[in-house]
Amino acid sequence: MTEVEYDVIVIGAGPAGENAAAYAIAGSDRTAALVERELFGGECSYWACIPSKALLRPGAVLGLGEAMPGVSASGPRVADVLARRDAFVHDRDDSSQVEWAKSAGIDAVRGAGRLIGERLVEVETEDGVKVLRARHAVVLATGTAAAIPDIPGVREALPWTSRDATGLTVVPRRVAIIGGGVVACETATWLAELGAEEVTLLVRGDRLLPRSEPFASELVLRGLRDTGIVEVRFHTEPLLVSRRDAEDTGVGRIHGGPVTLVLGDGELEVDELVVATGRTPATGDLGLDAVGLPAGYLEVDDQLTVRAVPGDWLYAVGDVNHRVALTHMGKYQARVCGDVIAARATGKSLDRPRFTASADHQQVPQVVYTAPELASVGLTEHEARTAGHAVDTVELDIAVAGSALSRDDFHGRAKLVVDTATDRILGATFVGPDMGEQLHAATIAVVGQVPLDTLWNAVPAFPAVSEFWLRLLEAWREKTI
Repeated sequence: MTEVEYDVIVIGAGPAGENAAAYAIAGSDRTAALVERELFGGECSYWACIPSKALLRPGAVLGLGEAMPGVSASGPRVADVLARRDAFVHDRDDSSQVEWAKSAGIDAVRGAGRLIGERLVEVETEDGVKVLRARHAVVLATGTAAAIPDIPGVREALPWTSRDATGLTVVPRRVAIIGGGVVACETATWLAELGAEEVTLLVRGDRLLPRSEPFASELVLRGLRDTGIVEVRFHTEPLLVSRRDAEDTGVGRIHGGPVTLVLGDGELEVDELVVATGRTPATGDLGLDAVGLPAGYLEVDDQLTVRAVPGDWLYAVGDVNHRVALTHMGKYQARVCGDVIAARATGKSLDRPRFTASADHQQVPQVVYTAPELASVGLTEHEARTAGHAVDTVELDIAVAGSALSRDDFHGRAKLVVDTATDRILGATFVGPDMGEQLHAATIAVVGQVPLDTLWNAVPAFPAVSEFWLRLLEAWREKTI
């Protein structure tokens, strides 16, 4: 057993872990170790954001081509789509990520890391057990894993999780998806686009994407149903699942024979079952008990310091702290965390805004890459009213010269949630083609607390889709003059 000392030790080498390590030592002679049991680059790089968007983009491009007279469009070639996805995930070869760590002055340690005491991390590597000691900080960035619903027979049926869905090597002909959130909706989208013949979403609640504005959920539902392939059943959850010849054939491969789902109104047989029912924290074997913590999510303050551990040495960033399960927000937290670690290491004050993670409370941007796309930031109307704000809204169809020119079948809708006491935007939701590219202006307005009167001087270019901002301001003006 060997012991090595670093200034900072990060367990979990996904985007959040990488950012925390890099920011904590940037521009200094401090040292850092990045510990990872699987692939450097993490869930996002190989099984989540990157491959899912690689699978979704061809369908979006095809939809644009079909909406443009004079453009000939044919269906996506599955083999080419999967090859492009594989190129983006580097065929799950993480050597370039390891090289990046080295170039940033970070030691990449491959193995299972766990806490064994204050500022102490034990790592089981191929070369034996190593003990790493942190002078300043240990950061936990181990993320989450797919949760399997507690339905009789589900585990034995070896269903697909999000890793299988993004890593698919074959498109099942008939698919059932349990869930109605982001993963379920995006998976249904690309399966339909890639040639699945029947996709059935089984949703326990009464609408898709329940945290979104109701109109957004309805438009996403309409888009899925308009494919003619996706069926959505609400108030539905399997009572029993069974599978003939279940076999672990590998990620993204069909896991045996047909799957039978017993529902309240009969049975459904499919070739593959996808579970998209949430995530669970990957902390069970992190040794949290060694520092007096129970297994589960880790509660942190706005400096990302774990609250229940004294001494300001243990931090948690990304999904594992249960604040916001989005890669860009995990990276944001990690940047704050790394800067906090660096400031504390050098005795600097933490009174500047960049040392406080405030955006992941009520200013979170998110894009759901369905057809149409759903882009949102900040609070929904329901959330704003529940929080006690004096609220009014403005909502309209996106119909401007830029949207009409962008494609013949452009259909979209936009909504602003306004705090009437301050005349500032609390939240925005846009639904339509490529709305993710329109979101950052709203994010700046929400985070910057820009008064609506000031936005009159932010003139949208003509003829761009973003001209819908002018229509929103005009609709607000009509309500207030």
